[in-house]
Amino acid sequence: MPSRTVRVFQIDAFTNRLFAGNPAGVVLGGAHLSEDEMQAIARELNNADSAFVLPPSASDHDVHLRFFTPSREVAFVGHATVAAHVARLAAGECTVGHFRQRSRSGVFDVKLSGTAEQPAVEVTYPAPAEPVPVNEAMRSQLLDILGLDTAALDMRCPPSVIGKASTRLLLGLRSAEQLAALTPDFEALKRFTPHVGADGYFLFVRDAHGPGTTESRMFCPVIGIPEDPVSGNAHGMLGAYLVQHGLLDVNDGCAQLTGYQGRSMHRPGEVQVKILVDGTRASHVQITGSARIVYSTDISLD
Repeated sequence: MPSRTVRVFQIDAFTNRLFAGNPAGVVLGGAHLSEDEMQAIARELNNADSAFVLPPSASDHDVHLRFFTPSREVAFVGHATVAAHVARLAAGECTVGHFRQRSRSGVFDVKLSGTAEQPAVEVTYPAPAEPVPVNEAMRSQLLDILGLDTAALDMRCPPSVIGKASTRLLLGLRSAEQLAALTPDFEALKRFTPHVGADGYFLFVRDAHGPGTTESRMFCPVIGIPEDPVSGNAHGMLGAYLVQHGLLDVNDGCAQLTGYQGRSMHRPGEVQVKILVDGTRASHVQITGSARIVYSTDISLD
């Protein structure tokens, strides 16, 4: 029986420099792997998320991605999607252009541009459903866990849960200094999570670096990620949320946001977000980011 070898990349996404942004593993040749092997490799790589690239299985998509944390499969990961297409480009498995990508969240449009040294990946997908406000009792309990009081909140941003396959509680703060100083009680957040209905907590400050920008931090201890460096998916949620609350300018059916995250972890990154608006509601979200390849190697499995 011939030995099986897969190509593995370590990639920093949502950044154009090494050792910043959000690290992701990418495994090419996923068709040769069982689900148990994918999970084992993700656990071995020990990134928050790893993407496995498989060939298409139907005519409605060009590439199939599966995403694994060290402990389980998840439906969609923004930074690992960016990393996967940068790896495909570097390995010669694709060229710049448009693709249809399948994952457990559905089939999304992807635009890959630039070069292997300076890539850009744009992912378009349906906007999340309208956010559900958190009641006062839940908000009070969360503020206690975070060591904040009501005065810290951005009053134009009601704390809300948003998302479906992946859910986040969005919490707007008034001060970037307060955001940077947070030291959450992760065990308390884990215990709180089942009651509030969100897998993570995305805290942000509007206009932190000028109009149409945010500074953010995200905590997801219940899924094994105490703090996430830079989340594309959460920034897409945030863009749709800000549009719904009239907090982003909409011109010709489009709003734009530049999200900054990761400074608290010394891994600064940047996500460009475009929100396509139909009337007063977000219809689709586009997240765009760059990435740097840290290394690539081959793993022999037999």
